[in-house]
Amino acid sequence: MQQNIIEYFQELVRIDSESRNERAIADKIKADLSSLGFRVEEDKCGEQTGGNAGNIYAFLPGKTELPPILLCAHIDTVRPGNGIQPEVNNGRITSATATILGADDKSGVAEIIYGIKDLISTGYNYPPIEILFTVCEEIGLLGARYFDKSKLKSKIGYAFDSEDIGEFMIGAPSQNTIKVKIFGKEAHAGVEPEKGINAIRIASEAIASIPIGRIDFETTANIGIISGGTATNIVPNLVEVKGEARSHNEAKLAQVTNDIVSAFEKAAARHKLENIEAKVEIDVKNEYKSFYMDESHQVVKVARRALQQLGIEPGFVKGGGGSDANIINAEGVAMIIAGTGMHGYHTVDENILIDDLVAGANTVKEIIKAYTEA
Repeated sequence: MQQNIIEYFQELVRIDSESRNERAIADKIKADLSSLGFRVEEDKCGEQTGGNAGNIYAFLPGKTELPPILLCAHIDTVRPGNGIQPEVNNGRITSATATILGADDKSGVAEIIYGIKDLISTGYNYPPIEILFTVCEEIGLLGARYFDKSKLKSKIGYAFDSEDIGEFMIGAPSQNTIKVKIFGKEAHAGVEPEKGINAIRIASEAIASIPIGRIDFETTANIGIISGGTATNIVPNLVEVKGEARSHNEAKLAQVTNDIVSAFEKAAARHKLENIEAKVEIDVKNEYKSFYMDESHQVVKVARRALQQLGIEPGFVKGGGGSDANIINAEGVAMIIAGTGMHGYHTVDENILIDDLVAGANTVKEIIKAYTEA
């Protein structure tokens, strides 16, 4: 293992690990955890995700009788994530080429491993520690979905997978994915367009009538993908639309989802010929459930105490995205999301300050200590 977290982080990001191709990074991390004394397992979820590696679960027996504490991050990256060459400029690590940096989420991985490594080196009487490093997080939280959550013994946990050091997401929304197929009727667009039903027009009418964007302070909706049609001289008979709705409020999520579904059904009903009418097939899937941790909860109190020890002013916020924490919370482990210092993630401008990498590792160490001493 590298001598310091800066070198270690750069070593990790040089290893290609786009979603479904995490084999090399998984092998590296398993070896590093084993060297720290963890019992390490890899599951077979790659068979379910279509990838070449599974989730990494590791357990370190503690020196106290406390229940374990769980630390989580994901080891996959978005694209373009192959051939990353990190460079340091003015205390900031960026990618030297037209790729992402991979701080999302290898900063979380590095901070967890080095925070624990440093804690072990001090001789501290740490509690049992569970680590879950997931695969395929970036393509639908697949690793966390397929992981056998019955393995987890912790009651509280921290996912290191957000931006600012000192900021913790204590709430995240539920998300519904909405897929719509609109069936019209093809016809020659120049010769007999009146014999066709234009599926693109139906889609446009529906989309124009539905709520999109920020609905209110805790609810959003979006149409993200539209595909259909084969040629300009053919009235299109099929259009597929994919969108989503998110909310911290389950009733609002249901209402916005119903509004979207209703808009497509009503638009289709307005288009018919003598012998045929437009139809829609709509599939709504709940991707993950919301969670919220009150600031009086143990998982929040521990985070606050840890940051106080570091002299960092804590921030507790609700987020707008989903993460592995949504999946873990649904299984009864109270998990919040910690910032690692990553910025510009999912873009080629991704970067992280060296000082934030170090602060993130210290945050890991102090969280474990604050949990132990509570």
